[in-house]
Amino acid sequence: MIDRVPRAVCLGEAMIMLAADTGAPLEDIETFRRSVGGAECNVAGGLAALGVPTGWISRVGADGFGRHVLRDLRTRNVDVGGVEEDPQRPTGLYVKHSLGGRTRMHYYRSGSAAAAMDPGFLDRPAVRDRLAGAELVHTTGITAAISTSAAAMLDRLAALRDTLGFVLSVDLNWRPALWRDQDPAPLWRLLRAADVVLIGADEAMLFAGTADPAELRGLLGPRATIIVKSDAHAALALEPGADRDDGGRPDDGNQLRDRRTEVPALTVDVVEPVGAGDAFAAGYLAATLQGLPMEQRLRSGHLSAAAVLAVPEDHAAPPEPAVRRALLECSAQEWAETRVGPMGVSVGGLV
Repeated sequence: MIDRVPRAVCLGEAMIMLAADTGAPLEDIETFRRSVGGAECNVAGGLAALGVPTGWISRVGADGFGRHVLRDLRTRNVDVGGVEEDPQRPTGLYVKHSLGGRTRMHYYRSGSAAAAMDPGFLDRPAVRDRLAGAELVHTTGITAAISTSAAAMLDRLAALRDTLGFVLSVDLNWRPALWRDQDPAPLWRLLRAADVVLIGADEAMLFAGTADPAELRGLLGPRATIIVKSDAHAALALEPGADRDDGGRPDDGNQLRDRRTEVPALTVDVVEPVGAGDAFAAGYLAATLQGLPMEQRLRSGHLSAAAVLAVPEDHAAPPEPAVRRALLECSAQEWAETRVGPMGVSVGGLV
C-alpha cells in the first residue's frame, strides 16, 4: 500500500552527474562533484519542491550510485516506491565540465538499468498503483530514445492513459545523439498522444524543421496543449479549441482555434543553463495541478527555470512561496523589472 498516492508521477531515467569545477580538459580533471541528474527525476524534484506530492518511477542499478539516487530523491520528498533495482545492469552516469566557455556533457548510459524498462514494467503492482492514482504522468523524449523496449513502454503508457484517466505530459528533450541510426517514429507517436507537449523552439527546428506554433500544431495534431519555449525570450502556450466568440460559438463555424498565451522570460544572471528546461516543466505542471490560469502557469515555469539558471547544479530550490505568489500575481511591468541571480530574486518595491 502507498502511504500517500502521488498526484504527479515522472517516468524516466536518473543518472549520477559528475561535475568539474575547473575549465580544464577532461583528461586533466582530478576532482568531481557528485549529484543526481536526469530529466524526469529533475522534474519530480521540482514538483515536490513546489508542494505537489510526486513520485518517480524507473529502474536503477543495485549499486552505490543507484542507492544514492534513491536517497537523494527521498530527501527531496519524492516517492520512489515504484523504482525497481537491477542486480545486473548499472545506474547510468554523465560527466559535465566546461571547456572554452562551453558546457560539455559526456554520457555513460548504454546498457543501464533504466534502458531495460519495457511494457511489462508498467504491470508491476507498485508501478500500476501509482499510475492509477496519478492525476498527471510526465515523461520525455529521452526515455523514448534510450532503448526500443523503453519506447514500447511509452506506447503502452499512452494506452493506459485512456484507461486510467491521467493527463500525459511529454517534454520533447530532443537529443540527436541518442536517436542516431534510430527511427524517431516512437517519439512522434508519443508527442501526438500527449495532453501537454513542452518543446523548445531551438530543438523544434532540429526535430520538426519548424518552430512556428501553428505549424507545430499541424504536425502534432489537435489534442495537446503545446508550450513553445524560446530560450531567454518567452514561452507561448497553445490551448486547443479554446477560442469562441461572445455568443459561445466556435469563431470560425466548425473549428475551434487555439487560444494563445505568451509570457516573456525573466532577466537572469545565468550561471549554468543545464536543467532549466526541466525546471520550467516542473513549474508549469505544478501551477497546472494547482488550477492556475495559463499566464500564471507560464510565469511559474519561468520562475523555476530562472532559479536553476542561477546555480551550477541541475536543480535548485524555487523562490519562497510568498515571493512566488507575488510574482505570479504581479503586474506586467513588475514582472518585466524582475531579475534573478545567484543572490536571489529582486524587483523594485515588490520582493
